[in-house]
Order: sequence, then C-alpha cells, then structure tokens
Amino acid sequence: MRRRGFFKISALAGISLPGFLAAACGRSRAENSGESISLPAPFELEEMTIEALQQKMQAGALSSRKITSLYLERIAAIDQAGPMLKAVIELNPDALAIADALDEERKSGRVRGPLHGIPILIKDNIDTADKMSTTAGSLVLEGHHAAQDAFIVERLRAAGAVLLGKTNLSEWANFRSTRSCSGWSSRGGQTHNPCVLDRNPCGSSSGSGAAVAANLCAVAVGTETDGSVIAPASFCGIVGIKSTVGLCSRSGIIPISQTQDTAGPMARTVRDAAVLLGVLVGTDPKDAVTEGGKGKSYPDYTTFLDANALQGKRIGVEKQAFSGHEGVVALFKAGIDVLKKQGATIVEVELLKQYENLGDAEFDVMLYEFKDGLNRYLSTANARVKSLADVIAFNNAHADTVMPYFKQELLEMSQSKGDLNSAEYRAALKKSLASRSIIDAMLQKHQLDAICGVSIGLPHTIDLVNGDVNTGFYFCPPAATAGYPHITVPMGRVHELPAGLSLMSGAYKEPELLALAYAYEQATKHRKAPAFLKTAG
Repeated sequence: MRRRGFFKISALAGISLPGFLAAACGRSRAENSGESISLPAPFELEEMTIEALQQKMQAGALSSRKITSLYLERIAAIDQAGPMLKAVIELNPDALAIADALDEERKSGRVRGPLHGIPILIKDNIDTADKMSTTAGSLVLEGHHAAQDAFIVERLRAAGAVLLGKTNLSEWANFRSTRSCSGWSSRGGQTHNPCVLDRNPCGSSSGSGAAVAANLCAVAVGTETDGSVIAPASFCGIVGIKSTVGLCSRSGIIPISQTQDTAGPMARTVRDAAVLLGVLVGTDPKDAVTEGGKGKSYPDYTTFLDANALQGKRIGVEKQAFSGHEGVVALFKAGIDVLKKQGATIVEVELLKQYENLGDAEFDVMLYEFKDGLNRYLSTANARVKSLADVIAFNNAHADTVMPYFKQELLEMSQSKGDLNSAEYRAALKKSLASRSIIDAMLQKHQLDAICGVSIGLPHTIDLVNGDVNTGFYFCPPAATAGYPHITVPMGRVHELPAGLSLMSGAYKEPELLALAYAYEQATKHRKAPAFLKTAG
C-alpha cells in the first residue's frame, strides 16, 4: 500500500512511453537513452529558495510580479510545452493581480512574513474561493468552484503567498482503482517525472512534487493519506513533510480518511519546507482533530534547524531496507554512514515486519471513511453531483473519457460499505490504530529519537494500461496509520532516478524531525535540478 489511497500488493510490469512523449512535446528527440530533450534557456529562478527570493525583493532586484511572471513563463515553456510535464492542472488568472497588491504592501512598509509575495502551487483537491475550480482531477467536478477557501488556503493568503495555480494529481487522490497509474487524472492527463520523463512522478500529490522539482514554483502543498506527499517527493528528488494528523486542518480538502488525511509541504530544501509548515499549521473550529494540536505547533519551524542535530541522537534503522534493488540499498547504507559520521548512534529495528498484519484493516478504514467523508463534502458543494453514488453513475455514463485506462473498483467497494457505526468499521479502526502503540513502544524500548528507512524505491515507468509497479521499498504505512509525522529528504540517485531517505517519529515531533532532516541534508547536499532526460540509462 502506498500513497494516498494506493493498494497494490503485487508488482506489475512497467513500460516506457517514448513515442507518446515525443508526440506530446511536438518535437523530435534523439533516440539515445539518457539524453535530455531540448530545453529553454537557463531559468533565472533555478533552485532559488524562499529566503533568496525575499532578499531579491527586499533589495528591489525583483518584485513579486516579476517572480510570478517568471514562474508563469516557466510553466508555459516546460509544463504546457517542451517536456509537457502536465504538473499544473489550472493557473490562477488573478495571480499577477495578487502579486501587484503584495508589491504595493511591501512598498508601504508591510511585509507579512517569509511567504510575502512568494508564488506557490496547491493540489487540486484543496478548495479555493476564487476563479479556480477544485476537482480532485475528476471530470465529474469540472467547473466546481468552492464557496470558501480551505482553512490552509486562508492561512496562505493571510501570509501573503501568491496562489499561482493548482497541480494535477492521481484522480480522487488515487482512491479510484486497484490498477491506477499514478499522476493520471481524467481532467489533467498524465503528469511526468521531470528527472526522467518516461518515469512516474508517483502520487497522489504528483503535480505538486513534479512542479517543485522542475522549478515551476517556489514551494507547493500536497496532501497525504498513505504516502501521497512522501512518495512523490522521493520519486521527484525533493523534500516532503507528512505532518501529524491534527497539526494542519483538513476542512475544505476533498477527503479520503478522517483518521489519516493531512496536508504537507513539498519543497526543494528542508528550510523551505519548514517555512511553509509554519504557515499551514493552526487550530480550525471546522476540524475537531486540530484541537489536539493546540500548544504543539509553531509559527516558525526554521528555529529548530541545526546542522549538528544528529550529534548524540539514536536513530532506528529499518532492517528490511537492506534488501532489494542493489542501487537503492547502496544509497541507504551510504546514508546510514552519514548519520554515524554526524554523531548518531544506529539501532537496527524491524518496524515494517510488525506492521504487516495491519494493512487490510487500514484499507477497510479508508473504504468506510471515504464514503462518509465524500458524501459530506459533496452534500454542500457547488457541484453537479451530491454523493459518491452520483460520482459512480457519472463515471459509468462517461466511461470513454473518465475511465479509458482503468475503472473505479475502489469507489464501488467504498459505496458498498455501511456507515461509521458499523461493527466492521470500528474493529478495523481499532486494529489499524495499533500502529501507534507499535511505534511508541519501539521508540521507548530503544530510546530512539527517530526511525529511518527508504521512503520508496526508484521511479517506475509510466504504464497507463497495467498501472503502477511495486518498487520493493515502502516506508509510509506505519506513520500514515498512526497519524505520526514523516519527512523524506533526497538520498541520491541511481541512473538519474531519485530516492529519498525517510525519518519518522511520534506525534507532533516535527521540530525534532526537521532538525535531523536538515542535518542530513546539509551533510549530503543530494538535491539537484532535474535534467529532463527522455529515459533512464
């Protein structure tokens, strides 16, 4: 199980799509594997951090309007043309006007904070009360405009962020079919991995991950139920934070699981991810779970960043990550060596082995909670459908356009379930939440500050016919089911395919995890801009 609603157990055969890519880009490409395509001139904002952008604006070298314009040009050049990444599903027609207003505020002496004037992208399952629609990538919600902003969008606007647009995703956050292809939606098409274009960006926050990696924005927001921030961040070679459930509000986000859903930052550096996290957090009366985060969140997570944070720490290392693809195992062993050299004590653990019998329970919880949550969301939405049953009926009536590659088994399975008073649901929830006691006991037994693993394996090829491939590594389920925080940081590449190092711990341990992730990042500097290779090898 991986990502937000991914339930494949067996590996599937993957294929590359060089012909499709060449046709999509509308230009010829050399046949040599590993060769990059023809790209525009070097990008002025390439790999630029939030801090660097702020310094440029403060010095008068750049304005928010100029920065926003540059990102819009970048999107036009490589997302809608050239490599045709298809990471952005919709642009905000008011982006430049927002940037202008924020520039005027700066001129008058008001700077709201580190995100003032910074263009960001958000996933297309997050409500915005503006000219942009919110569709979860589905044609059934095309033209759906939310009546009000999601709570985290209110926070972003208040912080002075420029909402540049929305990102493509695996349709319904990858909770539609057992044979889905990550990064594909009936509304947005297939998103490509900017590192190697015939490779999958993973899901369901596919567009957010690809957009950040390709420098289409400064930072982006993703959402996760099980791996949907961590996996695409790893596949695309960036930093991703799956926050503690309750730290960030879910109101105004099209749901899967009230137990596991959360939003999280996706960025090119740990510092930028920390900046964005500080804006997203907050208590929301419309999301009761956020009450548990009172007094446990911080407006500025960058204060916890310490390049020496690994000194004297005890890190549990997942033993299963020592077997599998030799290239990934080598990266992981090299990562452990870095942890040791930075002063950490390494303790081998077997967390995934203890989790193995909880997967079916997690799946049942999602089936029940998706039906309940989506019905509640749609009942008050300005959409043509008002229930999950309506969605299924629409898809059946428009199967040629909505379901050309894979069907909607998960939607149908969810629809067949009862309500949340069901004995089956309550039993499944109790079993799934046992992951909390497993993690807590392991942390306490070994006096661990965090547990480390391989986020997910190497990016597989895009295969719209057979769907995704089991990469042999996946560290997301324990933290996902427990609702605990999880961070991935670039660990290196194999044949230019990125892999991420994961760090997870107990509830509301974001400050500690950010410190550890930052120390690892600073000691390795594995992040690099994508080369837009046509294929690997």
